[in-house]
Amino acid sequence: MPSPDSSAATQSFAATALIGESFTGDGVNAAHTNVVIGRKGGPVETAWATALATPSAGHVPFLTVVRPSVPVKPATLFVTKAAAVGELHERATWGSAQAGLAQGVLDAVTEGLLPAEEAEELLVIAAVWVNPGVDDLDVCFRNQRAAGYGAVRAAVTGAPSMADVLEAAKEGPANPFYTPSAEVLAR
Repeated sequence: MPSPDSSAATQSFAATALIGESFTGDGVNAAHTNVVIGRKGGPVETAWATALATPSAGHVPFLTVVRPSVPVKPATLFVTKAAAVGELHERATWGSAQAGLAQGVLDAVTEGLLPAEEAEELLVIAAVWVNPGVDDLDVCFRNQRAAGYGAVRAAVTGAPSMADVLEAAKEGPANPFYTPSAEVLAR
């Protein structure tokens, strides 16, 4: 039950699931992050707890921490998109990418995108890509910080707009891994 001094605007923040995406950087140190933000007691909490309780081979969701024993607020579940392989990739996944995501979420709180007064009631699920070929932990951190923040910002602001999506569609789909040729698009 909301406290008597809670404002209607605060009570409605993330009343439904908010979804965002961000891709930052290039090459093997790029970061691609998808987030779902919601409130405890709703479907995001069910998904959050289910993901944490049901890891699969190579994909072990874990609580994002600012430092050991200090989880970021809102509680943020880090879900790997790539199984950690090799020492550097493992250090990037559990080290620099996790630290970057934590800082990106904290940046969003600091800037007021996520209301600090609601942090205990909010949950974030972050699906994070860390390339197995990652070669620079500092660049990985910076890119993940920006991608984490960008995904939260997109979720909270509803970006991109439908007009932005339709405008991008005029040029055709493209991503860092594949861009179809005009000939393929015309078929």
